[in-house]
Amino acid sequence: MTASTPPHILFIMADQMAAPLMPMYDPQSVMHLPHLSRLAREGVRFDSAYCNSPLCAPSRFSLVSGQLPSRIGAYDNAADLAADVPTYAHYLRNLGYRTALSGKMHFCGPDQLHGYEERLTSDIYPADYGWAVNWDELEKRPSWYHNMSSVLQAGPCVRTNQLDFDEEVVFKARQYLYDHVRNTPQQPFCLTVSMTHPHDPYTIPAEFWDLYEGVDIPAPRNTIAQAAQDAHSQRLLKVIDLWDKPLADEAIARARRAYFGACSYVDSQVGQLLDTLQACGLTENTIVVFSGDHGDMLGERSLWYKMHWFEMAARVPLIVHAPGRFAAHSVAHSVSTIDLLPTLVALAGGTVQADLPLDGRSLVPHLQGSGGHDEVIGEYMAEGSKTPLFMVRRGPWKFIYSQDDVCMLYHLPSDPDELHNLASAPAHADTLQSFMQQVAARWDIPALHAQVLASQRRRRLVGSALAKGKRSAWDHQPMVDASQQYMRNHIDLDDLERRARFPRVNAHGVVQTG
Repeated sequence: MTASTPPHILFIMADQMAAPLMPMYDPQSVMHLPHLSRLAREGVRFDSAYCNSPLCAPSRFSLVSGQLPSRIGAYDNAADLAADVPTYAHYLRNLGYRTALSGKMHFCGPDQLHGYEERLTSDIYPADYGWAVNWDELEKRPSWYHNMSSVLQAGPCVRTNQLDFDEEVVFKARQYLYDHVRNTPQQPFCLTVSMTHPHDPYTIPAEFWDLYEGVDIPAPRNTIAQAAQDAHSQRLLKVIDLWDKPLADEAIARARRAYFGACSYVDSQVGQLLDTLQACGLTENTIVVFSGDHGDMLGERSLWYKMHWFEMAARVPLIVHAPGRFAAHSVAHSVSTIDLLPTLVALAGGTVQADLPLDGRSLVPHLQGSGGHDEVIGEYMAEGSKTPLFMVRRGPWKFIYSQDDVCMLYHLPSDPDELHNLASAPAHADTLQSFMQQVAARWDIPALHAQVLASQRRRRLVGSALAKGKRSAWDHQPMVDASQQYMRNHIDLDDLERRARFPRVNAHGVVQTG
């Protein structure tokens, strides 16, 4: 490796992994994450990282594009990302990188690549408009959405849909790394590996369930009566079919244990990827980034899943591991996943195009220990909302705004559980006013509301039509040319075996290093 050698980038994502529960963020955590803990010790750990929308597709679209959901139409889990929105994959591809995605990104619509040269797997989630939100029928609960079966049926398993998916994801990613060192070792790569665990349903094989046998997994710290919940939380309880349906403590405990097991499963898969980097001689020149799309309330405040701006749902892990480039340290400033696009471009030696829209800001100053921004902007326009729900995190404060609900203002250093809403406190009137002015300056709320409604109506009509007659699926179909795999009569056997072996040896069995 030389100073001019572009680094490889391995970007690993988990789905619905709540940062506040992880041992690198909570020293009292009993969660077993040896591989991620090592990355955090040796790398740069961001202690206040957030998603920009606490729902899968909007968060991921913002992450890959560096733009807020309202700017790119990423309103809900059935919104499509326009093919002309630049992503970090486009930028890195222009810089000469091989770009690949193994796993989930929840792209909806006909473009299923968005700058990646190849996707190694299909997606676990549908690519059509079937999950569009309907603000025209606010009181109607969507039958396809989360209910509480994930909690009520929590426990150990032998096999699940999600295990099938993630094991393919990691297997294909490891094969990609093996193929890289055998076939294209001189070209830098950016490989994104995106798992669906620890997303519900809360079930995991006995190997990981048993890790927590006899372990005192803490119960939710705070329960809040339904009548005392904020208006958005009350709507969420109805959306997930929990309204007036109390959960037994045993069900909550089993779900949390399975969730901890699923996080350990993710860690084990990360360990496999790190082992493959090491075996292929790629560790020294590969920057490893680990993050996620959002968290999980997991019973805190009597809420489950995500869809709110409270810490358990909105805070995500973010680790950048590159010991040869950046000294190990932690970053206290608040950042978000839209900051990853300009960061990855800078780490690859490029610059973002100044005349194109971009909301993210580079994390390189943070990585270098030389300062950086301390602000997160968030938007939510999906299940449980009836108008846009905004969040601003700056300094010690978090502000949550909806034009139809009570505003929420929390001083997180003194109130980490967000139990004391200071929005009506006279002592903090100036702080509230400052955030209110920022909301008014940043968003034209009536115009955005109208845009969301129009998008929902268009997608419902189009989705209904495309479900009739001959169906043409948008789901990504990874193609494999079996005629070029393994042993075939048109490929010289000795040549095939030589090219497939790593490290390569000459005719005398001596390892070739060049």
